Amino acid sequence: MRPLEIIIPLLLLVYLLWQAPRPQTIRFIPALTLVLTLAHFTLEGYRWQMIPIYVLTIILAILPIFKFDIKPVASFLTLGLLAVSTVLPMLLPVPKVATPSGPFAVGTTTYEFTDTERKELYSGKDETRRFMVQVWYPAEVTSTAKHAKWMSEPEIYAPAIAGFLDLPSFFLDHLALSISPAYLDVPLAKTSEAFPVILFSHGWNGFNAQNTGQAVELASRGFVVISTQHTYGAVTTVFPDGTVAMNNPKALPEDAEDPNYEIVARKLVDQWAGDMSFVLDQFQDFDEESNNLFYQKLDMSRIGVYGHSTGGGAAIEFCGTDSRCKAVLGMDPFMRPVSAEVIESGLSQPSFFMFSQGWADLTDSKNNKLFNQFYPNITNNSGVIVIEGTKHFDFSDLPLLSPIAPQLGLKGPLNGKRVTVIVNSYLLDFFEMTLYNKPSALFDGVFKTYKEVRVR
Repeated sequence: MRPLEIIIPLLLLVYLLWQAPRPQTIRFIPALTLVLTLAHFTLEGYRWQMIPIYVLTIILAILPIFKFDIKPVASFLTLGLLAVSTVLPMLLPVPKVATPSGPFAVGTTTYEFTDTERKELYSGKDETRRFMVQVWYPAEVTSTAKHAKWMSEPEIYAPAIAGFLDLPSFFLDHLALSISPAYLDVPLAKTSEAFPVILFSHGWNGFNAQNTGQAVELASRGFVVISTQHTYGAVTTVFPDGTVAMNNPKALPEDAEDPNYEIVARKLVDQWAGDMSFVLDQFQDFDEESNNLFYQKLDMSRIGVYGHSTGGGAAIEFCGTDSRCKAVLGMDPFMRPVSAEVIESGLSQPSFFMFSQGWADLTDSKNNKLFNQFYPNITNNSGVIVIEGTKHFDFSDLPLLSPIAPQLGLKGPLNGKRVTVIVNSYLLDFFEMTLYNKPSALFDGVFKTYKEVRVR
């Protein structure tokens, strides 16, 4: 909870627990909380989880006007209401992405791309492929710099994410109040060296900001991180002209036993890999444009790629077919969409994979069987680990949505902060080792640094 969301209930608690007759200073508390509530609206922003507290504040502030002092029984009943109404914003807090630990401040910006050489496969219209990307980069923070929101267009994304999680459409409206540690549209950091580039691909029904915590951490360490929003595969996509492209459920069969599943899924991942290839083409142009933010600051010879779930499969497919990829990392990579050619030929780039316990324990799943066929064909593997106590979405920011995220099926029982430490440690070390040629004690082939980690 944010500061005023904590102070207001605490003041009301003091007022309600104080036995009547209350001294004059205590009687001023309801009026004070009303003022603080107005300040909360202005500084922190309204959210529906606080409505019971707003109502209680108004009632308690009005009662003294009528010279009415709450009797003990009424006080305890009201105290019960306060307790219940305080729990709700605690269970659904405004998500907070951790401040990155690197030496650079972080900037972020977005782009819309249209690939006129490819057709859109999932809109039902005769049109070219169009998609969004978000970039995080080492930045110079100006005096007028403002923090970006965790997600753009939250009034559209929040209901879409709630729907994906089978929650009421209004349930996540407070995501609009979540602020990113990154600054919006600020200048690139002034350095003599160019920065390596890392591509990120989200999973099915994901979105480009779903791994913001990892992106800002990487950017703070000297990487330019580009996350592609795969239109019609993402939970939703909002374009600058106001066009909204919702997820097309037909792009990936709901029935995992569908005999055409692999054919349909490979078509999807080919589209996603094409997005990633086009993104690199565009950023190569940006690096050569003198008036561009990234002019001569992108080292296109050092390109890493990582992805989660279906995006992990897309990362593998991309790196198996595009030599610009110099290192690849998969988080619970979904292997069923990966082409038979890539599975059989493997990868030549340094490759590392992290699995959640939830996915790793499904030893007889088609996905794990395909990974077991693929992995021996990698000529430069850096290992495979399993993080005990985790589930599929632990590799994203979604566990930030609530402390009851395990009960919502968004994460495993392992503490979220601990998961972040482990995942970020391996993510950073892998790309610093492969793209910056820095030594890493983590990648010693034993993987005993963290007790929750085991070799798969």
